[in-house]
Amino acid sequence: MDSIITTAQSWLTDFFDEDTKKEIKHLIENDPEELKERFYKDLEFGTGGMRGVMGVGTNRINKYTLGKNTQGLSNYLKKSYTDDDLRVVIAYDCRHNSKSLAKTVAEVFSANGIRVHLFSDLRTTPELSFAVKYLGCHAGIVLTASHNPPEYNGYKVYWADGGQIVPPQDGEIIAEINSLSFEDIKFDKNESLIHLIDKDVDEAFFEASVKNGSFDAKGKGDFKIVFTSLHGTSITAIPEVLKRAGYKNVTIIEEQAEPNGDFPTVESPNPEEPEALSMAIAKAEEIGADMVVGTDPDSDRLGIAVRNLDGKIELLNGNQTMVLMTKFLLDEYKEKGFKGNEFIATTIVSTPMMQQMAKSYGVEFKTALTGFKWIGKMIKDFPSSEFIGGGEESFGYMVGDFVRDKDAVTSTLLACEIAAKAKANGSSFYKDLIDAYVEFGFYKEKLISITKKGMSGAEEIKQMLKDFKENPVDTVQGSKLLYIEDYNTSIVKNVQTGEEFTLHLPKSNVLIYETEDGTRIAARPSGTEPKVKFYISTNAKLDKAADFKSVNSQLETKIEGILSELNL
Repeated sequence: MDSIITTAQSWLTDFFDEDTKKEIKHLIENDPEELKERFYKDLEFGTGGMRGVMGVGTNRINKYTLGKNTQGLSNYLKKSYTDDDLRVVIAYDCRHNSKSLAKTVAEVFSANGIRVHLFSDLRTTPELSFAVKYLGCHAGIVLTASHNPPEYNGYKVYWADGGQIVPPQDGEIIAEINSLSFEDIKFDKNESLIHLIDKDVDEAFFEASVKNGSFDAKGKGDFKIVFTSLHGTSITAIPEVLKRAGYKNVTIIEEQAEPNGDFPTVESPNPEEPEALSMAIAKAEEIGADMVVGTDPDSDRLGIAVRNLDGKIELLNGNQTMVLMTKFLLDEYKEKGFKGNEFIATTIVSTPMMQQMAKSYGVEFKTALTGFKWIGKMIKDFPSSEFIGGGEESFGYMVGDFVRDKDAVTSTLLACEIAAKAKANGSSFYKDLIDAYVEFGFYKEKLISITKKGMSGAEEIKQMLKDFKENPVDTVQGSKLLYIEDYNTSIVKNVQTGEEFTLHLPKSNVLIYETEDGTRIAARPSGTEPKVKFYISTNAKLDKAADFKSVNSQLETKIEGILSELNL
């Protein structure tokens, strides 16, 4: 505790503002537990950059922790480029303090002689990724905490290619940041270097989204969409992109249309949670809509709900959406003729069905660690290959290469194109998905997230993963364990023969079991939230679409059995 108090007291110097000092004095004198939570560590970069609870302290998001990031990044940019005219672009979302924190970040860059393009108001994360390349910037920053609770904010860094920073670069930037003290931050802004941007970049982004997400689908005039931005940034882009692509029947959930960092109408602004889209689904049932689309606060994830075989609106999971989007794009490419250099991509915890499709179409399949930065890195690492599309189970998808991060704006348009075309052909998004299961195998997945907050929670998560590794199961629902993939040691072990193979991906705290029947169970801590996640994937043969309900029921029963066996 002494070291925590010493760290806290270092924030009582004249460098820090009066409000900050006042709050720290109050915590030292009255709330040692809260003081401990705020100062027991420094916030770190995870799979989605730096993300944390806002407030005073080294373990919180505030002007000093983000200022130090920005100072370190400024120093790194100057070492990386000999260019005297360094340029960065900054966007921010609807969260509390996002605008003021973005302004602080812009001021620190400007104090370091770096030219800043700052969006005049909130914008989507994919537009920021687009803007980095479009404006010829050396880096980009977006202030967002994605779908985290209202008390969170965050700081994501993008490089000149429009993709998020990855190793070894992220480590080098972190080392630069860690070499600084807070007093090294230059807050003395140079206003002449800060330029506000808006409509010109919007126009270019909308045009590119329509170009990449449109496939001349028939039946747009007859296709009804209900859209909700869940109080986030997508209201600035998706309605306009859909309109330009020819969709006229779009109903916006007005109660959720106004950006609001409290997210007052939902428990969590996460389209992965069925509850988040309940208002939109109710409206869709009321007006007879074909599809519901909801996006998270920074508009990089999308949730889609469509009519199932019984005519009821059903929320699809990220794997299902990704599979059908990818199949549609593969069909489009196939029609034009494959060149032989195309690839699709996903992550190690997403559905194995993606690999089956790649095999069937004869295109390359690449797999990455969790986090879209790794998919962006693939495009950068293989410049002679063409990225068709790809995604991850956590409701993120990227169409082509004009944006280098998951993009709910273009993906929303793509989903509508698929569904409108299917309806015009007498089918539906849901029926097309079932047809894909018949063709490639029926894969059914489930995600279990367990939240454990604070210092004690972090220890519990560590222990759960240790147990999962050190005490593996022998069988899963009667199927013998075949492989254990340990991404911490980069080793895959065949537990039946003892053979070991090397995993050619960066080390990561992920462990995956695979059984003889292809069932996969992955465990990993979240990189951005106090959670441990378990990903279950099962599969079965689906001989014909008419068998879908019975086989689906069998797989659901199997998943319930797995959860019971693992005490989840």
